[in-house]
Amino acid sequence: MEIFAQRVKELRKERKKTQTEMAQYLEIGLRAYQYYESATNYPNIPGLIKLADYFEVTTDYLLGRSQERG
Repeated sequence: MEIFAQRVKELRKERKKTQTEMAQYLEIGLRAYQYYESATNYPNIPGLIKLADYFEVTTDYLLGRSQERG
């Protein structure tokens, strides 16, 4: 699921947010968030939805199932 990691990182940078800020928003540890961007680990379903809502994209976009963001 490299596409998930790439898209989360890209979206975070577009918003000019740090990994620390994203971890705080998701209420997880910094290392847990870093695992998302390194494709080592993935969020649970509520975390995935929270990311999609924050970035104003669909979960399918985050998961690489769609090329359209919205």
